[in-house]
Amino acid sequence: MEPHEALITWAIEQGVRLDGIAPERIPGRGIGLVATRAIEPEEIILKVPTSCLRSVDTVPKPIARRLPKSLTIHGLLAADLAEDRSSKYSVWNAVCPKPEDFISMPLLWPAELRAFLPPTALDLLSKQDTKFQHDWVTVSAAFPQLSEDSYRHAWLLVNTRTFYYVNGRLKKRPKEDHMCFQPVADLFNHGDEGCNVAFNFEGFSIKALRAYSQGEEVKICYGRHSGDFLLVEYGFVMDENMWDEVLFDDVLLPRLNQKQKERLEEAGFLGKYVLDRNTVCHRTQVAARLLCCSVREWKRFVDGIDDGERSQGEVDLLILELLRELKENAEGTISKVEASNIGEEQQREVLIKRWRQIQNLVDMGIVRFEKSSN
Repeated sequence: MEPHEALITWAIEQGVRLDGIAPERIPGRGIGLVATRAIEPEEIILKVPTSCLRSVDTVPKPIARRLPKSLTIHGLLAADLAEDRSSKYSVWNAVCPKPEDFISMPLLWPAELRAFLPPTALDLLSKQDTKFQHDWVTVSAAFPQLSEDSYRHAWLLVNTRTFYYVNGRLKKRPKEDHMCFQPVADLFNHGDEGCNVAFNFEGFSIKALRAYSQGEEVKICYGRHSGDFLLVEYGFVMDENMWDEVLFDDVLLPRLNQKQKERLEEAGFLGKYVLDRNTVCHRTQVAARLLCCSVREWKRFVDGIDDGERSQGEVDLLILELLRELKENAEGTISKVEASNIGEEQQREVLIKRWRQIQNLVDMGIVRFEKSSN
């Protein structure tokens, strides 16, 4: 019996109920959940009772008592995983990713390769690394025999396999502490759109929102995340991502002088200039317009008095110029990574794939703005 088959047997004994889905190995995606029959919209396909959850309530007291209450729940659950020597969750643990399965997570990349990450991903990684180091310092002080590699593996399991969850003990905690593990449900892969995940005091229920044919993979949506977020937080990028976006900040902000930056900050429009699959954001329009028209006209646009039509052509040309600069940056980075031997091949491949996604997103933007400029 394969580990994922043993997990289902164990989970059913614990009260988990599957209806119309089963785990299956999927080429290039590990284990996922696949429809075993035709599934109709609104069908409940999985129920996981509260008694099966692994959460703050299930951390053994000998572990919890050695750690300060100020430790994040992420850090606490990771300590529990790393220090668990019991057989209680052995069948479940057997299905979890091994340390080598996290090779594509940027947290494990050499610093020289991290430097090639897109700016947004690099910023997310810096925050993630700071969070991990904070948890590790706290936990290692309480468990000096625990290795950093073992704890990091457990920490990444928490990072990639938990679900949003709130109970009485978590209500006063920050949102990022609202988490728990649930068996079987953690086998769902991510899709742009997926099943509905809901919970109450009885547990979790997962409901299909559309029809699935027999043999089709059933997914959930981890959130409406960009490719940078998915890469840093989960270690993968999708072939297609309807929620993808890229920032203009690195090419737009250097064109602004200090006074212009101050005006934008005062108006609440400094930074976070986004290009998505459909358009550029209003913040980008505001900042670009400051480079294309008088301050008086710009203020009228910001205040909603002027629709900006008179300056729109010039603004579109500037945005087109910025897009071409973004494309040039992406192409240059791809060439450098392709010529490099830094890190593992799989790490370089996923990094190049992310930059090609950005390149494609920018190309679509260029086509749109070239049409509007003609």
